[in-house]
Amino acid sequence: MQFGRYYEEFEVGAVYRHWPGKTVTEYDDHLFCLLTMNHHPLHMDAHYAETASQFKRNVVVGNYIYSLLLGMSVPDVSGKAIANLEVESLRHVAPTFHGDTIYGETTVLDKRESSSKPDRGVVSVETRGYNQDGTLVCVFRRRVMVPKKEYAATAVPEGVDPERPSFPEPR
Repeated sequence: MQFGRYYEEFEVGAVYRHWPGKTVTEYDDHLFCLLTMNHHPLHMDAHYAETASQFKRNVVVGNYIYSLLLGMSVPDVSGKAIANLEVESLRHVAPTFHGDTIYGETTVLDKRESSSKPDRGVVSVETRGYNQDGTLVCVFRRRVMVPKKEYAATAVPEGVDPERPSFPEPR
C-alpha cells in the first residue's frame, strides 16, 4: 500500500477520497478537550449545552475535527512529506455532534518545484470534511513540501526500501 506521494505523483485537480471515515464519540471529544486544555462548557457540559446553546447539545471541538481530517489525509497527501509548511486557511462550516461520522477528501490545487533545492517541490491542497449526511463541516488549505522520486532513491542506503522499513529480528 502506498503511503504518501512523491512530487511527480501529484496532479493539479486530482481528488483523493480518504477512507475510512471516523465516528466521533463523546469520549473522543472530551479526551481531546482535556488534552488540549479546552474546557469550554459547550464541549464538556451537557446541561450547559442543552440550556445555553442554540444546538441544545454538546458540539465537538473544531480543532479535533481539523486534526482528524489532517490525519485522514496523511496516507494520500503528506505521508512522504519533508515538512508541512503552512495551513493557509481553516474554516469550520457546520457543527459536528457526538455520533456524527466524518469523511474527508483532498483536492490538489497547485504544485511547484522548490526554487532553492532541486530534490523537492511544494504541493498546495484543500481538504474538506463532511458528515454522514454529506454536510460540509470543515475545510482547510495547506502547503506541503515533498521529495521528488528521482532524488528519494539516492537518499536511501542501498538495499533499504523506504516504503517498507526493516524491523529488528526478534531475539
